[in-house]
Amino acid sequence: MSETLIPIQPSFAEHLASEWIDSWNTHDLERILTHYSDDITLISPVALKLTGDSAVRGKSALRAYFAKGLDAYPDLRFDLIETLFGVETIVLFYRNNVRGNKTAEVLRLNAEGKITHVWANYDK
Repeated sequence: MSETLIPIQPSFAEHLASEWIDSWNTHDLERILTHYSDDITLISPVALKLTGDSAVRGKSALRAYFAKGLDAYPDLRFDLIETLFGVETIVLFYRNNVRGNKTAEVLRLNAEGKITHVWANYDK
């Protein structure tokens, strides 16, 4: 028997997006990490450039990866453009002030509302 997946509710998607953006803009690493599951996998071309591997696996590796980014860019700020949502996923579309590029992150969530997978996509 297959599992019936429940669509994400708009209010939850909007709350997560707002909280996620705000936690990044305050540069509070522990607050940022509260959104992620312990078994998180983040896939990103930036990860490939910085670490030699396109995937960051596990919360401790994610902590180190994010800490490196926050240290390198002390004025980093994200401006949310749009939040999209579906079944198990939320897409955060935002602009960052460091490079001025737009980013879309596809976030897959577990039943507890924690992010288990991230696919980061950039416009340039």
